[in-house]
Amino acid sequence: MFYSNVPINQSNRVYLERPRVDQILEQAIKRSIVFVSGGVGYGKTHAVYSFLRKCHFMTCWIQFSERDNIGARFWENFTGAVGVFSPNAAKKLMETGFPETNRKFEYYLGIPQMEVLPDRKYVFIYDNFQLIRDKKVLRFLEYTITTSFPNITSILISRNEPPIGMERVTVGGVARVTEEDLRFTLDETAAFFELQQLKVSAETLLSVYRDTEGWAFATYLAALALNRDSTHYAGMGVRSNIFKLIEREVMEDTGSDVRKFLIKLSLIDHLAPELLGEIQGEKNLLDQMDAVDAFFQFDAYLNAYRIHPLFLEFLEGKQGELEEGEMRETYMKAAEWCLKNGQKIDAFTYLEKAGNYDRFLLAVNETLPTIVSESIAQILLAICEKAPPEVFERNPGLYVLYTWVLITLRYFERATGELREIIAKLKAQGPSAVNDRALLRCYINLGLCGYLTSIFTRDYSFVDVFEAASCYTDTSGRAAEPPESIAQVGFCVCRVYAHEKGEIEKCIAALDKMVPCLATAYNGCCWGLNDLARSEFALFQGRFDEAGHHALVSLRKARERSQYEIEGFALFYLLRVGLARGDGEMVREIFKQIEERPGMPGFINQSILRDIMSGWFFVQTRQRGRVASWLKNEFEESDLNSVLHGLETMVKARYHLAEKRFSAVLATLENNSDRYGAGGYIMGRVEIKAIEAVCRYQMKDTAGAVEALRTAYELSLPNEIVLPFFELGRTMRALMSAVCAKADTGIDRQWLEKIKNGASLYAKKLMTSIVQYQSRNSGARGNSGGNTAFLSRRELEVLTGLSRGLTRKEIAENAALSPNTVKSIIRSIYNKLGAVNQADAVRIASARGMFK
Repeated sequence: MFYSNVPINQSNRVYLERPRVDQILEQAIKRSIVFVSGGVGYGKTHAVYSFLRKCHFMTCWIQFSERDNIGARFWENFTGAVGVFSPNAAKKLMETGFPETNRKFEYYLGIPQMEVLPDRKYVFIYDNFQLIRDKKVLRFLEYTITTSFPNITSILISRNEPPIGMERVTVGGVARVTEEDLRFTLDETAAFFELQQLKVSAETLLSVYRDTEGWAFATYLAALALNRDSTHYAGMGVRSNIFKLIEREVMEDTGSDVRKFLIKLSLIDHLAPELLGEIQGEKNLLDQMDAVDAFFQFDAYLNAYRIHPLFLEFLEGKQGELEEGEMRETYMKAAEWCLKNGQKIDAFTYLEKAGNYDRFLLAVNETLPTIVSESIAQILLAICEKAPPEVFERNPGLYVLYTWVLITLRYFERATGELREIIAKLKAQGPSAVNDRALLRCYINLGLCGYLTSIFTRDYSFVDVFEAASCYTDTSGRAAEPPESIAQVGFCVCRVYAHEKGEIEKCIAALDKMVPCLATAYNGCCWGLNDLARSEFALFQGRFDEAGHHALVSLRKARERSQYEIEGFALFYLLRVGLARGDGEMVREIFKQIEERPGMPGFINQSILRDIMSGWFFVQTRQRGRVASWLKNEFEESDLNSVLHGLETMVKARYHLAEKRFSAVLATLENNSDRYGAGGYIMGRVEIKAIEAVCRYQMKDTAGAVEALRTAYELSLPNEIVLPFFELGRTMRALMSAVCAKADTGIDRQWLEKIKNGASLYAKKLMTSIVQYQSRNSGARGNSGGNTAFLSRRELEVLTGLSRGLTRKEIAENAALSPNTVKSIIRSIYNKLGAVNQADAVRIASARGMFK
């Protein structure tokens, strides 16, 4: 993909060449996937390494550990290996995040597709594969390994057959190199002894071969024993005495400093030269490894040292020889190296083992955003729960992190109870800048618990907690600085489940009090959220002018304080207002801002939200071919937070409805109707039932359609919610006409007429918007068989450069873009125009008048 070979640093030891094994691997590597399996000590890794260093392939080596079963840690390890060869690609992969779903996997695949050279052979090695058990990590690896690239081979080194489904392999096939292939033959054993300058009798050679059964590790230990006395070999019982043999034949020849150094290395996973230099200090111990260089070697593919698994197990059993201070010092040095090199998860673990919770808290605040994945939250929770009580007393900031993690994991009741106890304890200790700062954040966490649960409790007294928090803003010495100042919005700003009249107004009134307090304490966090809530309520009630006004106010405030997600939703509501008004010019301008928003630091949902909002627009304006492919997936396990997943649900359901995939519509709605999905909000509940009603009507299930519509009517009536019905346009109008012709539906006829007329008017305004939008974009679109291709301003600029004969590098320099960004834009142009290459794209664009 994006890697290249690097020079191999050889140790002073001469290694046995094994042409027989090389020939097996030479044939195997012609396949797409190679399984190299065998027990520990059979030389799997060395055989592959020895073979590849003679080749001229583009190679990447990824070595797994137990901690790679944590998705976030695995991704740090994976991207770290990539970074050795391609820092730019590693940066992109880290920004994408661990691909837990099809959506993220598509983003991930886009990066290697840009980098693969068709005339080069690529080899990926996944070492210690047997350690991977996590289902999501295994699924990612399976998808990656079985994705068809004809010039890529994946080598899986494992002690057993990896659980990878081979039915996905369509190109290249599978090869296997087994334990039997790796065993030393009698001739190889003799050649190895000769290489070690050992002269033994034929009887001794045969005795060793029978004793070791071709086990490479045992053969080496036998050679060490014979090197002491080549005349006597009475059988070693190698398998049962392996650690005794290591102690006697290997460790006796090492000095005490080297021994202690090796034991320290068994504490950590990262054996980078820079880190080992820190651990050895000024003693130059790395130059004194001759006695163990068969078990401790530098791997140029990993850019790190490797310890043989059996030797590592031996060293781990000797960790009791280290003093506690020596262990803490090693863990601290490893933690600082990990933080410096972007290995956050391991850094947190090492800091916990070192008992340095102050540095742990600082590292979390420096490296993590406010919103983290559940897997990372679980790691942080485990570390906090292990911390001794005196640590919390010394650094109250740990209370803040602990309770925030509980909130992230939705342990609201537990978090509330803990926070009340912590606040009482801190207040009893008396005022101080440290305590007041902790009180400020604890009050905010307590207020957020109330805010997040108010959707079901209907208790808005959480505003009192935020007002109490604001009292500590000045006395704490400074405003709290969150890891990121970006408030998440989710599916609905009005977090209301109940459909009773007045409940939404209560929520908005609470936001009016909460937002100023939170914005003051957290440097603008949530600024504009209450105005966005007003816009949302007016929009869903069909008061489009008022909705547009409040959305503009929210947009201005959000941009003032870098509230990117609030800004995005304000633009989304303005887009919906524009379509409802039939204002194509407004639609064109707003959609342009949604699509061309620049990259924003810390905005972790940016690309996801852009896909969702653009997808909604494309479905409404009959451009379904432009909907992101991950939104078209019928069965997708989403990695989005639950409330944002609700918005994804609505777009997917509308897409499937337009495609007449009715079973997919109902499945999508059913899977997201619970309290943590779109079904947890009154507006989402109405929309789910409205979509279900038109879906069942188109399925000829009139009774089911009427029942769903009746539920939607009952839920919407108290708060006069109409937008979900209007936005279904002609399909809703047809349903209303059918229901109006029926008697005894239990639905008020005037309401039916109102919705019918509103849906009909919306359909007309929508068509007006589409026509105006298309006419205004005629300079950057073409029409072929009814398939309209819209190009953004940036795409048209790049395409114009191509038409003038500019190179990609020249285009990048003229537009102040990176070459990789230009590559991405060109790929998008090809997709939109249906072009196969640059000349084809220019030809199509010229024929459609795009350069006028």
